[in-house]
Amino acid sequence: MKTRKIVVANWKMNPVSVKEAKDLFSQIRRKALLLRKTLVIVAPPSVFISLFEPSRKNSKSFFLGAQNTSWQASGALTGEVSTGMLKDLGVSYVIVGHSERRILGETDAIVARKMASLFGERLTPILCIGERDRDQHGDYLSVLANQIKNSLAGVSKRDIVNTIIAYEPIWAIGKTARDAMDSHKLHETTLFIRRTLTELYGRSIALVVPIIYGGSVEPANASDLIENGNVSGFLVGHASLSAKGFGEIIQAVESL
Repeated sequence: MKTRKIVVANWKMNPVSVKEAKDLFSQIRRKALLLRKTLVIVAPPSVFISLFEPSRKNSKSFFLGAQNTSWQASGALTGEVSTGMLKDLGVSYVIVGHSERRILGETDAIVARKMASLFGERLTPILCIGERDRDQHGDYLSVLANQIKNSLAGVSKRDIVNTIIAYEPIWAIGKTARDAMDSHKLHETTLFIRRTLTELYGRSIALVVPIIYGGSVEPANASDLIENGNVSGFLVGHASLSAKGFGEIIQAVESL
């Protein structure tokens, strides 16, 4: 994870049928298993996870992910899915703190508890952070710093190197390539995120934590963002629902 690029497919609440999910998963897996420098993670809705084998034995390029988890191991929690359940289904990576979960009331404190649960099961968290608006005075940087510090509360140096940070500016999510963040501004923001990690863990550790970008990543802008954005890969939403388009994105990353 320290040297390979990373592309995560977050299907969100898509597709609508088992057949579509199986077809899409199969097509993406075939493309991913040909990669040598890029790690691909597919995070389907939880109801579909049990349909899929996580990867071929000894595969280093394709893994099964999940979009959410509960921080509690079990209990009277209707509708929740535990980290242990996900691990038993072959999940290796779990998205936590996505902006669409935060809108529903998920706080940094809850995210921190979920992180602890994932580390307890030796699963890798994909920690999402991102500002709602980008003001001219730079107040959004404080928002990012606080999200990082609060969400990583209690995370040790040993565990932070097994974490993926996904920067997803809320104002850029779910739109088109022309609405995505400018690659040079992304580069600047990534430097700020890494500086915040340095304050918490030291420079040598901060440098090995992967930072990926999510926010209207499409085939049209993937090459520019990966070449000039100072990121280790992407968290892809709507574009991951097209095997062709997603394939073009992962190829852009692989070709870097």
